[in-house]
Amino acid sequence: MSEFLQFVFSGLTVGAVYALVALGFTIIYNASSVVNFAQGEFVMLGGMATVFIFDAGVPIWGAAALAILLTATIGILLNKLAIEPARGASVVNLIIITIGASIFLRGLAQIVFDKQIHRFPAFSGDTPFNIAGATLLPQSIWVLFGAAAVFIGLYAFFTRTLMGKAVLATANNRLAARLVGINTNFIMALSFALSAAVGATAGVLVTPITLTSYDIGVMLALKGFAAAMLGGMGNPFGALVGGLLIGLIEATTAGYLSSDYKDAAAFIVILLTLFVMPQGLFGQKSMERV
Repeated sequence: MSEFLQFVFSGLTVGAVYALVALGFTIIYNASSVVNFAQGEFVMLGGMATVFIFDAGVPIWGAAALAILLTATIGILLNKLAIEPARGASVVNLIIITIGASIFLRGLAQIVFDKQIHRFPAFSGDTPFNIAGATLLPQSIWVLFGAAAVFIGLYAFFTRTLMGKAVLATANNRLAARLVGINTNFIMALSFALSAAVGATAGVLVTPITLTSYDIGVMLALKGFAAAMLGGMGNPFGALVGGLLIGLIEATTAGYLSSDYKDAAAFIVILLTLFVMPQGLFGQKSMERV
């Protein structure tokens, strides 16, 4: 029982990170129908920037806030310099652009930071809690509650604020939103900033546990995409459920089979989702008249 509980704790911790990455995919997809494969690099930038700002003498919370702000700015620049000029391009071309942005950010991180593996101290120390024979790190609690706070905060933003409703209106019908006076270009920039900030927050929360380096973004983006697909692309609640499920599947696969198969679990989920239920667990079925 304790072994199974340990797998659950590990799965929920990493699954919360995948859920945040999937949420980043969802925010941009809803606003622009773009699948942003540079989302994993936002997580990497959040962790790496926090490490180096902290090493420069800034307190950990200040370093985290500056890292999130920096990553949000990079998200805005990505939209302005890469996505906005290609607004009329096909979906495939836009995806290729985001893949190119991912490669660029990864190379830039090697130059600005380095190729080493880094971490910074956990927010509440490293002494684990013992629960029914399983151990839970204090930082894992930060990850879980931090992810929950992000989801609740964004839900309140989208449903309770005028700006959030403008984002939803733009996602529903960009032309109609423009006709009623919504600045859709600003909304797009805001969506990329929010998505980048969410990714950076995930990087800040998880780096004391999993460490960080310039090349972690690729796998995180793929697993976050798997989570978004499983939950239903474009559905924030689906992103949360999909991320947690992917994390649990990975942890149990590594624990009961072999860690060699852990990374394959996410890709098997993508294939099964595409074959069995392309709309995901909570995605809406669509019909097209031809």
